[in-house]
Amino acid sequence: MKRAGVRKSAAVRAALVVPLLLTAAACGSDDEPEPAASSAAAPVPSFAASSAAPSPTGDPAARAAAAVATMSDTDLAGQVLMPYAYGSSATAVDKGSAAGNQGLAGVNTPAEMIAKFHLGGLILVGFTAKDPTGATNPTTNVENPRQVRELTDGLQAAARQLPGGAPLMIGTDQEYGVVTRVTEGVTMLPSAMGAGAAGQPKLTEGAWKAAGAELAAMGITVDFAPVADTLGPPANTVIGSRAFGADPKANAQQVAAAVSGLQSAGVAAGLKHFPGHGHTSGDSHESLPVVSQSMAAWTAQDLPPFQSGVGAGAGVVMSGHLDVQALDKGVPATFSKKIMTDVLRGKLKFRGVAVTDAMNMPPAMKWPPGEAAVRALNAGNDMLLMPPNIGAARDGILAALKGGTLKKERLVEAVTRILTLKFRTAAKTPPALSVVASPEHEKAVGALDAASITVLKGPCSGALLTGPVTVTSSGGREVARVNLVRALQAQGFKVQAAGGTKIHLVGYGDKSTDLDPAARVTVVMDTPYLLASARTPVLMATYSSSKLSLTALAAVLAGKAKAPGKSPVAVPGLPRTAC
Repeated sequence: MKRAGVRKSAAVRAALVVPLLLTAAACGSDDEPEPAASSAAAPVPSFAASSAAPSPTGDPAARAAAAVATMSDTDLAGQVLMPYAYGSSATAVDKGSAAGNQGLAGVNTPAEMIAKFHLGGLILVGFTAKDPTGATNPTTNVENPRQVRELTDGLQAAARQLPGGAPLMIGTDQEYGVVTRVTEGVTMLPSAMGAGAAGQPKLTEGAWKAAGAELAAMGITVDFAPVADTLGPPANTVIGSRAFGADPKANAQQVAAAVSGLQSAGVAAGLKHFPGHGHTSGDSHESLPVVSQSMAAWTAQDLPPFQSGVGAGAGVVMSGHLDVQALDKGVPATFSKKIMTDVLRGKLKFRGVAVTDAMNMPPAMKWPPGEAAVRALNAGNDMLLMPPNIGAARDGILAALKGGTLKKERLVEAVTRILTLKFRTAAKTPPALSVVASPEHEKAVGALDAASITVLKGPCSGALLTGPVTVTSSGGREVARVNLVRALQAQGFKVQAAGGTKIHLVGYGDKSTDLDPAARVTVVMDTPYLLASARTPVLMATYSSSKLSLTALAAVLAGKAKAPGKSPVAVPGLPRTAC
């Protein structure tokens, strides 16, 4: 992603958002980044970015307790906030990003935001057009591994100036597949559904260990992944290939493997969207979805992956803005004490950090930011993600402490959990940036990709194509098309612009009108449901459009590799595999 392009598109989006949201403002421009003057409302010292933050020593829980004891109510209120910020640097931002931060927090830079509100965390964000979570990401502040590492170093330098000396929790949504924040220069894993199709948890663990090492090298301490939702109706496009599949037992194994791999690299895993976003076609980025399963169905279908992830030691569980009627009818799970305390803490025995889904989503904006913050904390959440107005959320917490509607003990409990996790992740020294996109990581991830390739219709051995080939795709998939062309050429195919045996690529958001009946091979790079409408002789699924996924596909098309994958969801009229 080119920096200038990011700024330009971000500025356009922000300009559109300003009239709609009290907290939004322009987030970028075509100007070169320049140091922004410190906001008069929040004078802060100059923060020098360090090459690596010092690793805290001692028991994380003991360090957390000691740090909490030094904190004022204002410090405590800031520690439970995890907003986003505008700008690709902690201390030097362009004019548009400064304007965005002014609208969100009354400051110019991310470092000033940390200092002003004594923040406990910050989430790194990225907007892409074909992303089911795009509505909550009005800007992009990640570009490539080196830029991300410089940004996170600057953020940690700012955090070290705060009372208690705790590191910052820096999170992102690096799920891979359709929801991936850092895409340039990293080893791209297949989507969760690709791993589900492979059905080999050991390969999943190895791939996510590689992912964890790369995230740690970039200074990210929490990944809001894996998605632990069990997929229900095909109409659930907001989850779709982000889930491992429709089988709760298989999903549970995959979730545990992803958690183990990620956390072995020192990055906390964040299970989502508790208590399960898979059995609804509603989109919580637009309204409050209703999950109408019975208690028995929820227990059998949605609970197992979360139970497994907690058992594997996941450091974070993210709540979903969901009306799960079997658990607490009519109350969004994020704001339900029955769900976030009685079920999550009581039934699942979760002892880590409970984080809300984005508080700038419509179901959470039913109340003013301060009231929503207090309701979420009283329900049992520890950290509030992306509050729409940081000052209002902080002030609401302080007013509730003073008025008695939020007990100090509840806030201290939340901050102690947050600090314990932060000291635990900080204890592991992050690797150098040289591990990112290393041959070792590509080998681990490539093995998972190779195991995921699925033939739902067509031959299972030998070359699936002969003679010259032509690769076509639905709109907006030129990068994937070119990557497949190159992979096919590497396998010895002659690829020509037109007139060859046609391979047609489709993906997220496509419909039957995007299919090409003249193709010999149709390949879906997302959920495979669309293949039910395809009439080509060969139907295949990669579940992902990553370069490594398409490289694995090319090997199968050339007859040099088998297609061992099995669709983890049912496609009407087709088997899970034809092989």
